[in-house]
Amino acid sequence: METESEPYVRLATLRQLHQVVAELNTARSLADTLQTVADGVVQGLGYELACVNLVRPDGDLVVAAFAGSAAAEALITGRVGSRESWERRLSMGQEWGSLRFIPHNEGWSLIEDDVPQWHTEGPEPRFEDEWHPLDRLYAPMYASGAAGGELLGVISVDRPRNGRHPGAWGREALQMYASQAAIAISNARLRANMQRALVRLEREQQALRASEESFRQAFEYAPSGMAIAEMGGDQHGRILRTNDALCRLLGRPASAMRRYSFSDLVHPEDIGTLLRTSAEGGRAELRLGRRDGTYLWVSLRNSVVADAADGPRFLLTHVEDIEERKRRELQLAHRASHDSLTGLPNSAELRSRLSARICQRPPGAQETAHALDAAYGSLPAYETPDGFAVPDVYDSHDAYDSNGHGSYPGASMGHGGHGLEAFDHHVHTVAPEGDTDDGTKGLAVLFCDLDGFKSINDRFGHHTGDAVLIEVARRLTSGVRDGDTVARLGGDEFVVLADGLGRADAADLAVRLRNAIIPPIRVDGRAVRVGASFGIGWAHCGMSAEEVLQSADQRMYIEKRSRAKQHRRAG
Repeated sequence: METESEPYVRLATLRQLHQVVAELNTARSLADTLQTVADGVVQGLGYELACVNLVRPDGDLVVAAFAGSAAAEALITGRVGSRESWERRLSMGQEWGSLRFIPHNEGWSLIEDDVPQWHTEGPEPRFEDEWHPLDRLYAPMYASGAAGGELLGVISVDRPRNGRHPGAWGREALQMYASQAAIAISNARLRANMQRALVRLEREQQALRASEESFRQAFEYAPSGMAIAEMGGDQHGRILRTNDALCRLLGRPASAMRRYSFSDLVHPEDIGTLLRTSAEGGRAELRLGRRDGTYLWVSLRNSVVADAADGPRFLLTHVEDIEERKRRELQLAHRASHDSLTGLPNSAELRSRLSARICQRPPGAQETAHALDAAYGSLPAYETPDGFAVPDVYDSHDAYDSNGHGSYPGASMGHGGHGLEAFDHHVHTVAPEGDTDDGTKGLAVLFCDLDGFKSINDRFGHHTGDAVLIEVARRLTSGVRDGDTVARLGGDEFVVLADGLGRADAADLAVRLRNAIIPPIRVDGRAVRVGASFGIGWAHCGMSAEEVLQSADQRMYIEKRSRAKQHRRAG
């Protein structure tokens, strides 16, 4: 089972990874990119030392960048290791996905080969997963971003700051970073080639045809998508020319591409991003439509290019496929916000969704307004966004601000000194009053605790217990509407958020869900049973998410104690 803090640790790691990956694309030259790659490992991935070994044209690898130690940098930067020695290292040790880890007890034979290396001092490890000074960890970088493409170089790392071998999460982060670093290095080389071509076009007027051919070659045979589009006028953004890579990427022939502008191809939700990017050049990540009707995530970078000294300007657009990176980002975000066993939203995600529905408006605000209205009788009243009247004992400046947003006196002060900005443009969540169904529809919070689950764990083991939890999660999900939320709070506790229900509706839902859980669950040929106790709470503005859950939890325990023991037995 994951601890509640792990999702937050993963989110912090994901933010650091996003930051260092973003910095890869800010470097202008190949040298800057290589140094940024090394710095990113030290600053964002938790290692004290990092070295970037770049493949030279002759196949050998040169130490091109180093981070973490000035002494080690001066010692080995610029030194070369043979391709044969590197291939030997990348075939040894343990394979961690695309990474290669060589433990100290296997790497003794590498001390005398010609690969540049440094030796760190440190005590002998005391634990099995503790880092040894002679451990080696390599992250190969391939031209395609994945194993199997042309080797561009190898990132060597040493001395994790926590002193231990990286776990699955740290390994995946290093693999993703190496993949993005390979793309950044390829792009830096491509940018250097394009910049040289553009400089030749400007400076070598007498060799214009040769320069144009050089540009054509770089454009046509670039591994990433490229396009030239009109800039300005009625035809702004119309595609004039595309390379084969872009046509393959979008599944459209070049003749068809010339009938479109990028605004015709972009996802409707991304049109604003495109317009901001294409105005004067820039970079954006958005979705482009393919011929089969699907959309593909791309990184789009525009550069403004003049056709001649005084000729018209064009947009040179570089389109890079980032679908795999976006997919990984979504997967990482999903893992951080969902329970790894059941796939349901976890406790943090539940609280986030619940907090989004309620604001900090004091519970008595509406009643106070009605009391003031009665007290001041015929004074003119102003209606707030909630629909209740506030008398003009506070002048109109208190009732509405200059933008016409509803408020009330003291709106700048809320619980704990927080402002009530959430009150503005917010549809307040209300709860039914009393114990009878008065017709009010609200946000019901059903707190579910399984009865007899502990005995199943004790008798049949955690494997059976996990299978029961997975099946209960499936039954709960099948028993609610599409817009409702079923979350696992932890252990054998689940929470259902169901909006638009009255008291009778919520009670009926609890009965239906309990009846769905009761039937036997078969695990490894054995039938086991669990029961369920439900407590129904109601969320309304003025409460915190924690208060809402505590209220439902208390009602669940009251309901559990009130039911006869024989009705709660399971096993």
